[in-house]
Amino acid sequence: MPTTDGDLRDLLSRVPAFETLGESELQRVAEVAVPRRFDRHEVIFREGDDSDTCYIVRSGQARAVREHPDGRTITLARFGPGDIFGELAMFDDEKRSATVELVEDTEVVGILGTDMRRLMREHPDIAPKLVISLGRRLRVANERLARQSFQTVQSRVAVVLSDLVEQSRDGDGQAGDVLLRITQADIAQLAGSSRESASRFLATLERAGVLTQGRGRIMVHDPAALAGYVY
Repeated sequence: MPTTDGDLRDLLSRVPAFETLGESELQRVAEVAVPRRFDRHEVIFREGDDSDTCYIVRSGQARAVREHPDGRTITLARFGPGDIFGELAMFDDEKRSATVELVEDTEVVGILGTDMRRLMREHPDIAPKLVISLGRRLRVANERLARQSFQTVQSRVAVVLSDLVEQSRDGDGQAGDVLLRITQADIAQLAGSSRESASRFLATLERAGVLTQGRGRIMVHDPAALAGYVY
């Protein structure tokens, strides 16, 4: 089914980076946004590439990774519907700081940095609004890191799982089992813990019937129960 500017405008209005833009400004951004589709395991861009486009997830899941000098791959973040990544491309063309690959078949909306910079020149009110929104995101990220420093491993892992469940539900709040395509190693990295510690807690959750584990996947049966492990 074709995507209309109205569909794109609605999507953009739910993206925190654009939350300060008005309807007319969102419409201008929607007019330069290009829908794209990628297959599972496909790479959208690699660490070191030029930053020429930012992306908003419409459906599916992606993850940002970096390769350690010893060859290990470290997961930095996961992105679900409504999330934006590569957003600094709106302001400059510096090299990418991480690789983004698809966890499953994913639809995104791409916005060229040159188009955004042109819009900011033609409509000067857009630039400060974007800066305010990105500043808020940075503040939220800093607060999250501060909270994590005082949380136990169990609490951090429970928060990561809860966030992933919300991403997978696409904000529709539906009940029932939620499938997460993620490894224990990825969960540990996102929670800032060792794999062993995360694995022990996941085993505890499995014994409690909160989830079941498979190879590269976790089925969460009782998402509400995760809140009981956050403190």
